[in-house]
Amino acid sequence: MPDFGGVDHASLTVTDLHRSHRFYTEALGFAMLMDLGHTRLYLYERTTFILGLHRHDEPSDHPFSELNPGLDHISFAVGKEDIPGWEKRFDAMGVTYTPAREMEFGSHLNFRDPDNIALEFFAAHEAVAGALRALAAGELSTEAFTAIAQQQVADFEGGA
Repeated sequence: MPDFGGVDHASLTVTDLHRSHRFYTEALGFAMLMDLGHTRLYLYERTTFILGLHRHDEPSDHPFSELNPGLDHISFAVGKEDIPGWEKRFDAMGVTYTPAREMEFGSHLNFRDPDNIALEFFAAHEAVAGALRALAAGELSTEAFTAIAQQQVADFEGGA
């Protein structure tokens, strides 16, 4: 099978490029690379993740909903110690978010952009993060990773 090296970029359709620009640069710290008129490209320098924001000439009048087929959400990896700082930043900037919560595989901080697009900061539990590193290094099989993930679910459900 041919290979690919991971996620290269994500592109989102927005209703107002100026409003979205403020959110992604001021609230999240992206730097704008270029403005092509209908599209703006942004870079998160620390990870080199590129985000495109598009404004179509004839946009839909339906707001984003993860309940429709297509994108559910985009998750950005963070350290668990950074989540409280993001919550404080979101409070100060009026960003809509759900307080952080612990789930099967790690800590989640879910929030919305100005077009209601679902975004998330995720800090993987060390067992999951370590297993993913071992899987990527060829030191762990997919089956062994699956067993670790299933144990995380069982432990979470047992403690709930």
